[in-house]
Amino acid sequence: MLDDLYTKQVLRAAAMISRTGRLDAPQASASRVSPVCGSKITVDLDMADGVITDYAQDIHACALGQSAASIVANTIVGQSPESVAEAASTVREMLLADGSPPDGDWADFGILMNVKNHKARHGAVLLALEATLDAASQITDTNYDDTATRLTRKA
Repeated sequence: MLDDLYTKQVLRAAAMISRTGRLDAPQASASRVSPVCGSKITVDLDMADGVITDYAQDIHACALGQSAASIVANTIVGQSPESVAEAASTVREMLLADGSPPDGDWADFGILMNVKNHKARHGAVLLALEATLDAASQITDTNYDDTATRLTRKA
């Protein structure tokens, strides 16, 4: 069963994580933790003209959380908060309601489809997306998603 979770694609993404550490002077920072597994992330964010221009993350998570954070790090620059919110909603649906993985820029989240059968790992997969939305909300003073549906909590 663990082989279904920790596929070569998942482990490769976790090993190739980028944008780690912290930005020197970010416009916003946000931390989230998965209350079930204890995975934690702090995200630093800069934005201009409605899109994310710089991003860094300090993550302490299992390979699933690291894999998801890697996907976010590889995709995030140039994205709008609305795109991140849509990706978060689609990933949540993928995990909770047997939905399809995101397509387009966020399609790499498809490698985490098998996590849907492991509820205790859902929060780790959503950490980077939910923390990014928190940080973007600080910059724009906009709530980008329904915080009641989040699977992580503020750290």
